[in-house]
Amino acid sequence: MTARTTRESAQLRERAIALRRAGKSVRQIKQILGPVGNRALHDALRGEPPPEWTRRPNAKDDLRARARELRRQGLDYDEIVGQLGVAKSSVSLWVRDLPRPPGAASDECAKRASERMRRYWSAERPVRAARRAAASAAAAENVGDLTGREILIAGAVAYRCEGARNKPHRRVDRVTFANSDPKLISFFLLFLDTAGIPRSDLAFQLQIHETADVAAAIRFWLGVTAARPDQFRKVSLKQGNPRTTRKNTGNDYHGCLRVDVMRSCELYRKIEGWASAVTAGAEAPGRSGTVAWLLPKNCSRGRI
Repeated sequence: MTARTTRESAQLRERAIALRRAGKSVRQIKQILGPVGNRALHDALRGEPPPEWTRRPNAKDDLRARARELRRQGLDYDEIVGQLGVAKSSVSLWVRDLPRPPGAASDECAKRASERMRRYWSAERPVRAARRAAASAAAAENVGDLTGREILIAGAVAYRCEGARNKPHRRVDRVTFANSDPKLISFFLLFLDTAGIPRSDLAFQLQIHETADVAAAIRFWLGVTAARPDQFRKVSLKQGNPRTTRKNTGNDYHGCLRVDVMRSCELYRKIEGWASAVTAGAEAPGRSGTVAWLLPKNCSRGRI
């Protein structure tokens, strides 16, 4: 900036401020000074407050002051909105620089919010539970009774997910299935029945945390499996870690049951074949999006 330009800017600022202090508005100053750009004039007036008569009255000034007063009294946003009839966003803008209500008032706000959530979920949980139950019931109705073939297919897939399998570095060719879900254990036993495996060829082992009621868990699994007590091997106890907060506690915790099938090399190879057929069939051309191809048209209900 040259000395001439600096001098002209200083002169413009001096005249503009003098007119501003004389009570002139920006439009009046421009008319008096002649052709001058808006930016140049605003730069010249920077830091100089406008005259009071140019300030527009704010219709919400009283509401803002009242909102700040209510906030200092300990009211939360919803209560201020209810009293003043303004938007919650406006209340937040007006009082956000004030501290949250201290002491009992703040605790009372938290209690009211907690009570609102409790009422909401007490009404919402049954609705959601009913919706889930209806969806599950409709899906179960679509399945209906399973044929023996369908049990073999589902059991083979379940075993591929949860059962012991051969590894490239270790071959066992033995059927071992473990799970904590009694319904899944019961289905696996049905799968073995369908595959022609006698219950006498089964051995069981309870795997459970050392702090649990082991005797009660054994009685529970004896009821689920209808097995003889001598078919249960020595219990495998898991030692606890004091730093771990366990969720699997209480009367519903029965540990995990392992099912071993004796002399099961041939059965293991059959399971591999059944599961491979299912997964290979899913990739077959023209069979995506439906499982109807798994069921023969004249498939009768009953065991194979």
